[in-house]
Amino acid sequence: MACNFILLGPPGAGKGTQAEQIVRDYGAVHISTGDMLRAAVAAQTELGVQAKQYMDAGELVPDDLVIGIVRERLDSEDIRARGALLDGFPRTLAQAEALDRAMSDLGLGEPIVINLVVPDEVLLRRLTGRRMCRGCGAIYHIDREGLDVGDKCTACGGEIYQRSDDDPTAISERLDAYHRQTAPLIDYYAEKGWLVPIDGTGTPAEVGVLLSEALKTVRKCD
Repeated sequence: MACNFILLGPPGAGKGTQAEQIVRDYGAVHISTGDMLRAAVAAQTELGVQAKQYMDAGELVPDDLVIGIVRERLDSEDIRARGALLDGFPRTLAQAEALDRAMSDLGLGEPIVINLVVPDEVLLRRLTGRRMCRGCGAIYHIDREGLDVGDKCTACGGEIYQRSDDDPTAISERLDAYHRQTAPLIDYYAEKGWLVPIDGTGTPAEVGVLLSEALKTVRKCD
């Protein structure tokens, strides 16, 4: 049976890079809640039509609809053949419990839940150190390239600035919200024995090695 993965981790933990590695190594289908919602809306499925009403009104799609759409996506041939990598879902304990029931009903087995663990002080430095060019949109990091606000872009000579959502206060609020939502999930999956914690403080390559080694010891994936 193909393995299914759930990827947890705060903003700045490097989920995108590690997701690419899991897809490359295991062939899992990388899906996000946003992708599933947009696909259901585009296909005009019954649940997609209902979700579109909330999205058009600028409201959050209710959990029961999201779970229904996730279940629809999981109940497909490519997922059964290759497995799924769920990124950005579940976000709450209620969603996790509903996802558990759906995967059990579909006979998909127990997921491998990867939790990238990075201290807040490291995340703050990663996220608040990002700088961008007003001219060409190039992305820099103050620790990597040494460029700061007011400097000139090495690519086009444009002005370097910091985005408002990279402000330390905004980042701290995002991290606080993540911890409030996710702490119960971590406990939930740890109690089930499905949680695989990975130290995410190293370079992307170093974290990738830790992840590969950990997954080799967890379960054999076809």
